[in-house]
Amino acid sequence: MISYSIFIIDDEETIRDSLTMAMEGDYKIRSFSNAEAALEKMTQSPPDLILLDIGLPGMSGIDALGKIKETFSDIPVIMITAYEDINTVISAMKLGAYDYVVKPLQMDGLEVTINNAIETIRLRKEVRILQEKYLRENLPCFIGESDTVQDMMEFLQMVAKSPDTPILILGETGTGKELLAGAIHYRSPNFKGNFVTVNCAAIPKDLIESELFGYKEGAFSGARSSGKKGLIEDAENGTLFLDEIGDLSLEAQAKLLRFLESGEFYQIGSTEKRQIRTRVVSATNKDLVHMTREGLLRKDLYFRISVIQLKAPSLTERRNDIMLLAHYFLSQFSSKFEKTFTGISHKAAAALKNHNWTGNVRELKNIIERGVLIGKGPELMPHDLGFDTFLKPQELENSHMEFPGLPASGIDFPALQNRFEKHYFDEAVKITGGNESKAAKLLNLNLHTFRYRRKKLQNK
Repeated sequence: MISYSIFIIDDEETIRDSLTMAMEGDYKIRSFSNAEAALEKMTQSPPDLILLDIGLPGMSGIDALGKIKETFSDIPVIMITAYEDINTVISAMKLGAYDYVVKPLQMDGLEVTINNAIETIRLRKEVRILQEKYLRENLPCFIGESDTVQDMMEFLQMVAKSPDTPILILGETGTGKELLAGAIHYRSPNFKGNFVTVNCAAIPKDLIESELFGYKEGAFSGARSSGKKGLIEDAENGTLFLDEIGDLSLEAQAKLLRFLESGEFYQIGSTEKRQIRTRVVSATNKDLVHMTREGLLRKDLYFRISVIQLKAPSLTERRNDIMLLAHYFLSQFSSKFEKTFTGISHKAAAALKNHNWTGNVRELKNIIERGVLIGKGPELMPHDLGFDTFLKPQELENSHMEFPGLPASGIDFPALQNRFEKHYFDEAVKITGGNESKAAKLLNLNLHTFRYRRKKLQNK
């Protein structure tokens, strides 16, 4: 099966015919006697590779090359010249020509040049397929029509092109910061390198340096006899993602800063300087500016890791995307659990739109997964999602509930607040038959908080 197409653009018929006969068994060939006709056809069906004569009638090969690169910058163009005019060749290479060959053409040499260009094309296609696969499988949380998401993804594609510029991703818990870091990696020149994730909050502070930079054999008590390569080295020519970077110790911050500035580091217990290249992407949901004021984060490190800042929007900032995401997850989990859900009921949709998404997209995904797993269908209902008839905060604002006025003598607000909480805690436990996990969900609380507050109320 022919997988690559080549355009031959040359005003000499004998050259067009001889090249076509030599290559049509391996490639899909189209030949043109002038650049104008080729450019017109190219807009309808661009080829994978172009052989372009410099000395064409009408539009010259150099002018045609400029036009091609304006619209089809990724298509390799091999220039054909009747003689080695070095100035013309230099002009062509500056415009982006892949290579050049000289007439009379030597097929052996031309085949080598074409094969090299085809290999470049193959690798590009392979990368593009893998990139699209990653984005399709890992970025559903950023599908949407809101301007916030569209602007963010456009900015991400632009900044990902650099192989080593540090990027800081800010955003609340559950907004998909790690997925954005992955998207940066898979859209960058570092795509073929490793994407290494480090959760700085999950590694004890006394171990973070050895995890990041590695250590030499016998560097400390308990160290491996063979030593250990650090995660920074694992990310060589790739991307190092430092999640929760605000949890790094000041000592580790100093070493990380040195590495970011020079690409150099030392393993623990070693005097041998090492140097590698990698892109460092950091993320946090903390206020790093405040941390610098408190002396918890080095200012120079903050400025270095935040050369580019990218904000992952909360679900509250993109409420118009809630139902798009909900339907996407519904389809995903219906297929996974072999269910036949056809949609989301009107009441369930209203509950989803009005819910206070403190856990953002992660929370939405989890709720839809739960609903599809336990629901019977064909539509998702409010009880499938764990939503109850209690009014949500947004619904309270629009309801007609009346509250007593505040008397001039004042009120015992703590006592009133306790009575209010105790009433709804008791109601939730009663409705769920004593199931604390379900009762916590009715009150939009996690189980630990529910048990803590319920016990506190019972002791008053």
